[in-house]
Amino acid sequence: MHTPHTRTARRNTRSVRIAVIAVGLTLTAIPVTAYAGAPTHPAVHQQTAVVQHAAATGLDDPAKKEIAMQLVSSAENSSLNWKSQYKYIEDIDDDRGYTAGIIGFCSGTGDMLDLVELYTERKPDNVLAKYLPALRKVNGTPSHSGLDPNFTKDWVKAASDSAFKKAQDDERDRVYFNPAVKQGKADGIGTLGQFAYYDAIVMHGDGGDSTSFSSIRKRALAKAKPPAQGGNEVTYLNAFLDARVWAMQQEEAHSDTSRVDTAQRVFLKKGNLNLDPPLDWKVYGDSYHIG
Repeated sequence: MHTPHTRTARRNTRSVRIAVIAVGLTLTAIPVTAYAGAPTHPAVHQQTAVVQHAAATGLDDPAKKEIAMQLVSSAENSSLNWKSQYKYIEDIDDDRGYTAGIIGFCSGTGDMLDLVELYTERKPDNVLAKYLPALRKVNGTPSHSGLDPNFTKDWVKAASDSAFKKAQDDERDRVYFNPAVKQGKADGIGTLGQFAYYDAIVMHGDGGDSTSFSSIRKRALAKAKPPAQGGNEVTYLNAFLDARVWAMQQEEAHSDTSRVDTAQRVFLKKGNLNLDPPLDWKVYGDSYHIG
């Protein structure tokens, strides 16, 4: 696996399982010429870009979902090859225990436990089933007690099983992707906005703290109305990204905000509300392209 510059921590819920929101193509990176500085904050009224109207389809369109997976992987793994991450596992020293899989399931935040429980329901004799008692004990802590020394090896072994890959896909959709898209559509925002929601809930979860997805959205709503409430989509998305950056800056592990500044903000400044290719962006200084 390509070693990421930084594997950012994503969930702020620690002792409880991650709450689901109530309302509830694989391409290689192509280097492009680097440029100095992050883009300036886009103006409310776009001068040089024609703002697209939200498409009838959203981020759940298969082609758009594939793009979303690659965008997140560029930030989480410094690679567009998200399908190679099923076997990923390491402790990134963020007090959330082991971080693993395509979306960074954590042993300390409950979603890894949920994943292994689902896998075991579907395939009781799987190689990870024996770790369920330990996963229940370490939930809410950074501890590896009962997991070491073989849990990481067994995770990699399980990742070769199509049933485990399917379980990862299903839990990603249930806890993160589907709730984000549902809320985005309810707010009347298009594909880019739905992706901004998805990326936020992947990193921050949706607990009750001030930096959770719901709190970020509430902070944005205090500044601008979404289209569903009669507001301007670009104005609202700028407010949401401003709130997201604020939330990221509250924790050292999230302090690099390039996944917003030189990625999502770039697409918004160009008026690409449908997240249509070609897409060029940077994360942690690395350049990526989807044609």
